Amino acid sequence: MTLAELKRGQRGIIIDVSSVHIPLKLLEMGCLPGNSVELVQVAPFADPMYLNINGSHLAIRKETAIHIQIETTDE
Repeated sequence: MTLAELKRGQRGIIIDVSSVHIPLKLLEMGCLPGNSVELVQVAPFADPMYLNINGSHLAIRKETAIHIQIETTDE
């Protein structure tokens, strides 16, 4: 499953990041394998996505989110 497929309020763990397609700034801000992620809100027209990654709030575009593999958690 990719980060782009998360539903609002759903949580997961990042399992793989295609660093070729992900800006270095996102990696530095915690978008790394093993970190927890939650979809907080989605802007109109479903882009960008507002996320909580290990306590940090980030907004990323859906075209970037499709390159981040996650595993959902049942919390």
